[in-house]
Amino acid sequence: MLARLQANLGVPHLAEQLLLIPPRPQHLAQELSAINLLVGYSHSESSQLALDLTLWIALQTRLATNTPVTVQVVYVTEEISPSVLQSSNTSKPFNPARKTSGSIATLAPAKVTAMNRADQFEQADRILWQARSLATEWRGSLKTHLRFGDVALELNQVAQAEAATLLILGCKSREDALIQRLGKKFPCAVLGIPDELEA
Repeated sequence: MLARLQANLGVPHLAEQLLLIPPRPQHLAQELSAINLLVGYSHSESSQLALDLTLWIALQTRLATNTPVTVQVVYVTEEISPSVLQSSNTSKPFNPARKTSGSIATLAPAKVTAMNRADQFEQADRILWQARSLATEWRGSLKTHLRFGDVALELNQVAQAEAATLLILGCKSREDALIQRLGKKFPCAVLGIPDELEA
């Protein structure tokens, strides 16, 4: 599918740039009875591109094989400690826009220190609703996950629990902080959104 995308866009070496964490050797020989595509989604521009890429891969895979394909959207937000809530006197609106440092527009934890749990769920529901709306043309199996805690750890847990085939993130390179934290032993291959694809 990546070779086909590279050929369609006419961008040399795009497939190599997309692959941020390669699959583990034992996974390459596995026969897949189902394909689970995870996408890290945070409402940022790059995560929307990651969702678009995931849906394209899902559609192309469904057209080329008889294997069932499920797209799973994962949104991770930080856990709020009670002490932070008590010390907060004002409520500030949550802005899930892209980060400006390091891993911009990846699935970096949302800063929600001034929110109570109900507000946190409401915001997460809006973000996941947006992801579901963007995926309406997929017309395939779609699941959403809301997770609380460390982004790398939660992505790892979802990937393992769902036997993920592939994770797609809005990261640009292997040097991205989130990719470094996921590590080489991540349960599945990880794709990103290099500048050439974003353009």
